[in-house]
Amino acid sequence: MKTAFPTTARMLMLSAAVFLISGCHKPVAEDELFATEAQVAELTKDGHLYTLNELVDRFMTEQGNYLSDTTQYRTRANNDGVNPGIWLFSIDTLPSQGEGIYIRGRVITDDYGGNFYKALVIQQVVDGEQQALRLSVDAGSISGIYPLGQELLIRCNGFAIGRYANQVQLCVPSHNNNTYADNAEQKVGWAPGRIPFARFKAATTLIGTPDVSRLHVDEYTIQEIAQDYDIQKARTKDGCLVRIRNIFYTGQYEYNGTLDNCTTGNPSTDTYANVFAPTTGNVGYPQSRIISDGTPYKTNISMSEYAKQANYYLPGADSTGVEHCKDFVGTVTGILSYYMDNANYAPDMYNWSISIRDLRDLELYRTDDIEKRYDWLTNYATEYTFHPEEEEQQ
Repeated sequence: MKTAFPTTARMLMLSAAVFLISGCHKPVAEDELFATEAQVAELTKDGHLYTLNELVDRFMTEQGNYLSDTTQYRTRANNDGVNPGIWLFSIDTLPSQGEGIYIRGRVITDDYGGNFYKALVIQQVVDGEQQALRLSVDAGSISGIYPLGQELLIRCNGFAIGRYANQVQLCVPSHNNNTYADNAEQKVGWAPGRIPFARFKAATTLIGTPDVSRLHVDEYTIQEIAQDYDIQKARTKDGCLVRIRNIFYTGQYEYNGTLDNCTTGNPSTDTYANVFAPTTGNVGYPQSRIISDGTPYKTNISMSEYAKQANYYLPGADSTGVEHCKDFVGTVTGILSYYMDNANYAPDMYNWSISIRDLRDLELYRTDDIEKRYDWLTNYATEYTFHPEEEEQQ
């Protein structure tokens, strides 16, 4: 026997359907989504609008204000014997009340490729000079809400400014007690964590519509980046959008300052395989592969093993090895990163890397027929394919 819905329930369902249908016909006005400069001035009149560098200089200290007898940072944060006075992990909480603390900046990252998971980097150009700041936000597919080129106004009250592996970021305090992590005893403690998305969204206003043409790119040589790896000075360059020309992949990886050729192993089991980012055994650190411009200086291209392009062969590499990597030369664009998560070691030039957003940031061409401009991405980019018989032979 069929049971009919009560009349009241049917009426409620009908009312909801009518509401949804009628709601579809009302367009959202642009001024309801995107603030104008006049609205920015009105929104910030209760406080101060800082440049990105001013925010860091005003509120971030070396030790942070979160360190105490009961709130310890992870043990890797500091080693006065090796890096005196330096803290790679820190947290300075920002006041929740009082004068408004505001920043603005344009999004220069895109998480479509998966290499910027739950993270944004914003850029501000002040007197022709680029400033950058990382934003740690607990939201996946965040580029769908804050796309590349979108300018943001953020009220920072109640958040924190801190450093994770020496990388400055807007964040909230987070305590790690994962006893199953790699070298877990060195990682237990407080560190910058992701801002809950609801809190971030409530504090953020979109300024104008996305405009990729407004992004500022600084051009460097590898030497200009790699020759200066001072830990504190590096913080002002970390996060900037940069471009390096005339580079090629060497087919190498770096381990504790030593370079070695990548292998032809299966990237799901071989951490040294000749792809962009083979497995780390779920440890999760960014994998890096070496690039050169023919000088003694080298740097890394950094990528997450969870990125969509992680298991693509390096340019020029294939199932036989890395012999032809030097055949592809060109330009890389990406986010300049200075990553150092262990104060027990002295820094070197390999702390620097470029984090590409996806493979479109690599414009590489074959050198053996430059007139035809054989583009690596269009004609040669190949994803690793596992062949069980190869595994058996090994």
